[in-house]
Amino acid sequence: MRLLFDARYIRTDFHDGISRYSAELAAAVFAEAPARGVEVVFLVWDAAQIPLLPEGARTLTIHAPTSARESFTALLLNRYRPDAVFSPMQTIGSLGRRFGLILTLHDTIYYRHRTPPRDLPWYVRVGWRLFHLSYVPQRLTLNAADTVTTVSETSAAEFARVRLTKRPVIVVPNAPQRLAALLPAGVSVEPGAENLVYMGSFMPYKNVETLIRAAALLPGRTLHLLSRISPARRAELEALVDPAGATVEFHGGVTDAEYAALLADHAVLVSASLDEGYGLPVAEALELGVPAVVTDMPIFREVAGGGARYAEGMDAEAFAGGIRSLDDPATRAAVIDAGTAHIARFSWPRSADVLLDALAALPHRRRGAARRRGAVRWR
Repeated sequence: MRLLFDARYIRTDFHDGISRYSAELAAAVFAEAPARGVEVVFLVWDAAQIPLLPEGARTLTIHAPTSARESFTALLLNRYRPDAVFSPMQTIGSLGRRFGLILTLHDTIYYRHRTPPRDLPWYVRVGWRLFHLSYVPQRLTLNAADTVTTVSETSAAEFARVRLTKRPVIVVPNAPQRLAALLPAGVSVEPGAENLVYMGSFMPYKNVETLIRAAALLPGRTLHLLSRISPARRAELEALVDPAGATVEFHGGVTDAEYAALLADHAVLVSASLDEGYGLPVAEALELGVPAVVTDMPIFREVAGGGARYAEGMDAEAFAGGIRSLDDPATRAAVIDAGTAHIARFSWPRSADVLLDALAALPHRRRGAARRRGAVRWR
């Protein structure tokens, strides 16, 4: 079987959630595919993406996923006669396809928060908003595939609740990167609750305000806000900081190695987000052996299990109490142990196996085409 894996969402500057999911799953599928008799070719649009793929990977360069040609991608890919195409997003064009198709929808968060990513072209942002005004365009898009994948059981349940697709929905879970591998030699995690680490955007629904109000109740600690932030949004949040409480440090963006080092330094991962599609930073912290204090909502319960203390999203006192509870060594050790055991269920090889199983279950009407066609040259 020939699989075209859409790797066009891998960023060449820094990973966002979709980029990391694409890169990690691509590597795992490439490693697992030969044993399944699957030939994998990766779709890219920028030559700079190629070094970010597994060594020896074959690639096919086409247009960017934000191109006006995206709606007609299937007509282009038909020329290469794949048996199947997998995309870690749902927007790849399916019109006239002659191959099996697996599309991914990570969550329905943009139906509740319709602000698109700011780095998209203006015409894509306009289309994004229009697309999310109702479920109809999404249903048409997903029903054009053979199978739909998503990253969590919580998302799958939400798809079913709103009847988002008639196609089978399969969970190909997100999984944490191994931050321990980024720590300097000889450095290990030092347990504690002195440093409160937040990794995420500053969109309103991320509710960083509650973390800052909780910090006001925790003098002697430091709240680290790691991500890039606009000057206007930073000024809004700085106005909430109580100088008598915890120190609030805006890092303005960090490398993965810096992120790992901060988590390893007597830290707790914190998030008061009111809505999430997954919560990858929580998973990364647990995998490293760091506890979390997070909003009590289904997706965080799925990701963290017993590896977190939970609080109502708008209750700063409850967040502060959850953090204080981790000052107790016995409590902290129990939460860390529970989180380590829970997060071990999520791994990229396991996710690759689930995807390859879904690939094998695609309709057979397109199989055997590779034996009837001539060789296709890949880069």
